[in-house]
Amino acid sequence: MPDRKPDQRDREEAMEDLKFEVADDVDVPLEEDGDNGDLTARQLGKVGGNMVKRLVERGEQALAEDAEEDGTAD
Repeated sequence: MPDRKPDQRDREEAMEDLKFEVADDVDVPLEEDGDNGDLTARQLGKVGGNMVKRLVERGEQALAEDAEEDGTAD
């Protein structure tokens, strides 16, 4: 496995944390050891969909904050 940059490791760890946070919030019992073969596509899709939703919300919030700082907010 190639050596990863520190920033990439941080992002990967943040995504893992988000995945388990979302899974807990939507009551999907993800196993930290990665053995989740007993979960349905619906359950896993629920986790992935909610992760995307949160990432979009965070991105929109960051853009709005940047616009406020720049004085370009509506």
